[in-house]
Amino acid sequence: MSLHLIIGDKLLSSWSLRAALALELTGAPYSEELVKLGKPDTRALLLKHSPTAKVPLLQTARGTIADSLAIAEYLAEQFPSEQLWPSDIFARAQARSACAQMHSGFFAMRNHMPFNLNHDAPLNPVPPEVKVDIERMLALWAECRAAATESGPYLFGRVSLADAFFAPIAVRLRTYQVQLPAADQAYVETVYQWPAFKAWQKAGLEELNP
Repeated sequence: MSLHLIIGDKLLSSWSLRAALALELTGAPYSEELVKLGKPDTRALLLKHSPTAKVPLLQTARGTIADSLAIAEYLAEQFPSEQLWPSDIFARAQARSACAQMHSGFFAMRNHMPFNLNHDAPLNPVPPEVKVDIERMLALWAECRAAATESGPYLFGRVSLADAFFAPIAVRLRTYQVQLPAADQAYVETVYQWPAFKAWQKAGLEELNP
């Protein structure tokens, strides 16, 4: 299977990170193309690949798939033996629900705490709507852990697409120095020790010194 992932800057593109981590979960080989974001020709370059003009994009033998959630579902179906979602029916539904909530919400956190692997300073003051988002996020993580039927340090025990989707949130919580309960702090550390994430982080930080 020929897979080609089109992404934005690794330093700044949280949605690209999600798709890349999802691909890494499959273990399948793929090629990668980085389009610098925020440049005069960014939109034109992306329009060559998709009318969405957004990243990430996954090019397959049958066409291009836009949007990280669609990419995740495609990979889960193409690589069923890798069990990208939790194996338990309820846990799997909860994982999908959590990813969908992430995909369509938490706008205050996104707007006030933009993704940047190199950021290292607290948000001060923290707007009330951001506090609400953070509290809901931690509650959502707790719901995932409660639904898990497998052991391990990730949201559903074994690493899954849910962790691919929430890795950028772990980055935001760490880089904005949010004080977390022990269980959530441990999960953030788990994400930071995930080999696939560490490789992305290293490449992202290297973008600062091309």
